[in-house]
Amino acid sequence: MTTIIVLAILAALILFAINVYNRIITLENRYQNAWSQIDVQLKRRADLVPNLVETVKGYAAHEKEVFDNVGKARAAMAGAKNVDQSAEAANMMTAALGRLFAISEAYPELKANENFRVLQEELSSIENKIAYARQFYNDAVLQFNTVITTVPGVFFAGPMGKTKHVYLEVPEPDKELPTVSFGAATA
Repeated sequence: MTTIIVLAILAALILFAINVYNRIITLENRYQNAWSQIDVQLKRRADLVPNLVETVKGYAAHEKEVFDNVGKARAAMAGAKNVDQSAEAANMMTAALGRLFAISEAYPELKANENFRVLQEELSSIENKIAYARQFYNDAVLQFNTVITTVPGVFFAGPMGKTKHVYLEVPEPDKELPTVSFGAATA
């Protein structure tokens, strides 16, 4: 009788361990999938950028520094080897595109260009998808980090070689509030 109880307890512990292990693996797969979704949108944005740059160059060819920054950001995205490098490259691209769109403010003909407007709308749509995917990624990282840092997951994460993952944060320039002026325009 004692042997049966010991075997039942041992079987329960093994099933419990398998359950915790599977939970950790499932959550790890979820955050990896979430990153893949971001990566897909970043690729779509990177593919759109050359068309956007060429359209802007037609009106503002002398803005070499801005075009160079966009090129550097694209190169950084292509050379990214991990999530941190990809996130940094994505932030570089966001900043470079912000400067590229700032140029359009100085060129009314560019803003009126149909191709530019279509590209701008498509980029805006992609940016919204990136924002949603980043939120999904951070939620997946939160779930994973919570499981591996709380009991019982903490006892399994170390031997499995699982460590906490970092959240994707908003770049500092994007945290700044825009300046809005409702003052009368001077003539």
